[in-house]
Amino acid sequence: MDVPRKTLGLALGSGGAKGFAHVGVLKALEEHGIRPDVVTGSSMGSLIGAFYVTGMRPAFMERLATTLSWRHWIDLTVPRMGLISGQKIHQMVTMLTRRLRFEDVEPRFGVVATELTQRRSVLFASGSIADAVRASIAIPGVFVPYVNADGVFVDGGVLERVPVHACRTLGADVVIAVDVAAVLRSAVPETIMDVIMYSIDVMQQQLVEPRVQHADLRIEPDLSDMGTSQFQRAKEAMARGYEAAMAMMPQIVALAASCRDDGSGGGLDGK
Repeated sequence: MDVPRKTLGLALGSGGAKGFAHVGVLKALEEHGIRPDVVTGSSMGSLIGAFYVTGMRPAFMERLATTLSWRHWIDLTVPRMGLISGQKIHQMVTMLTRRLRFEDVEPRFGVVATELTQRRSVLFASGSIADAVRASIAIPGVFVPYVNADGVFVDGGVLERVPVHACRTLGADVVIAVDVAAVLRSAVPETIMDVIMYSIDVMQQQLVEPRVQHADLRIEPDLSDMGTSQFQRAKEAMARGYEAAMAMMPQIVALAASCRDDGSGGGLDGK
């Protein structure tokens, strides 16, 4: 009787500009032929994850992050429920993910957001990928919440900074968690986004640690000197993510190998 192989999951956490480190992690995994079967993302992790599962290579993500002005992403609005309306970034993500739906992509993908009226974490795993990302990146007070018939959604990191539980819910047996906000920051907040994100981090510390501990492996790039709004430091964040993943590559390869089924499917890509 054949024993089903284990599935490999990758959970990408929130962290604003620090989340560019996920690109470096994906680059390191790609270089070693490691492909997850399941990817989940929260906030910035949902954005990078969406690009990855819809076919964007890490090298292109690097170029995009360092060449595309954030003026193309940000649309300021009269403050009511947020400083940024979110329409521009929604349109950009829709275009870059080619209007794909969760049902259209491989590996399996999930996005975590926080629904305010029922005060709960919600896992999006069907429907429009761009809509789910727009919900997950809605930092309270910065972005206008994403509203649809199912509720009022804000940043997934409010309740689930690193979506390990979501990854297991979608079928991952083995989970690698990437927590770009794990190392305590020493940087002084410089913007309203920094203040809000720092405050969320403080509030959720007790929530996060027990959940992240359920990961089989944790990659934690040291980005403690980087602010969450310092998008101009994307290249530096990507480099640190790459270095952190490479430092743990023996353990990553071993985990991926434990999911391998004669070199086919997920885990190790025939290597």
